[in-house]
Amino acid sequence: MTAPEHSKMPLQSRPSKSSSSARGVSGGSGSSSLPYIHSSADSSAHLSSTLTPQQYLQRMTDLQQMDLQSGFDQMRTLLSLYPQRVYKMAYYRKQTKNHWARDDPAFCFLQMIMIVTFSTAYGFAFRIPSFTAIVGFVAKSILIHWLGFGVVMASVGRLVANQHLMTAERSSSHVKQNVEWLYAFDVHCNAFVPLFVLLYGVQFFLLPLVLGTSLLSLGVSNTLFAIAFGWYFYITHLGYRALPFLSNTEVFLFPIAAILVIYVFNFVGYPFGLGWNASRIIAYIYFEN
Repeated sequence: MTAPEHSKMPLQSRPSKSSSSARGVSGGSGSSSLPYIHSSADSSAHLSSTLTPQQYLQRMTDLQQMDLQSGFDQMRTLLSLYPQRVYKMAYYRKQTKNHWARDDPAFCFLQMIMIVTFSTAYGFAFRIPSFTAIVGFVAKSILIHWLGFGVVMASVGRLVANQHLMTAERSSSHVKQNVEWLYAFDVHCNAFVPLFVLLYGVQFFLLPLVLGTSLLSLGVSNTLFAIAFGWYFYITHLGYRALPFLSNTEVFLFPIAAILVIYVFNFVGYPFGLGWNASRIIAYIYFEN
């Protein structure tokens, strides 16, 4: 599969393994869209990921098949000023392996390890009475906060993209493509990185402050949540924007407007008893019931 000369992305070398992918992520320009994939006349009329979720999970059980350094490098890039660089690797995968989604589960594996670590720390910080209860909270963090939330967001994002954001085919030689579910889940995992850093990491060290009842506590807590979820939807937008067969991907930024409205409402309503501290609400739901 080749790309038209007027839009082809310059490739110095084809990445043969994930370590070369990490070098590609850390360098290059910050362009946010990729060339439209061109196909020869004898290509299939529809392309999708050749990697199944079952195969993905099988690879996660073998550390030798995972490039953990590449995963760390991608996380650093997502926290930088140019998070869109991570999505360039999706284009390389499409060119070399004919699918957009990651086939290296190292990124997800690292996220689960970090969630286990910080969830355990929260369990001790809130003095969860038993080891079994801590294990239950850790499992809930992985299965609901990360995996469950991710399955919902990936499924909704993929549905919206495939049903409403597809561009018209430019010619008969262009292959009709759909958003792969695993790629949509990749987008969630990418967007979860800054959310995790702020709501699991930074918030943990600010617990004495954000669990207070003052206006300052409310402001710090709600600012953390607003930035975290705003960042989440921004990186989600970048992920779908990187696919050349989608248009109007700005719809994935719309939730940020709702976040801003809620954020302002909490400050305005505080003098009237209508301000809600997000950290206190979450702590009550998970640790006081």
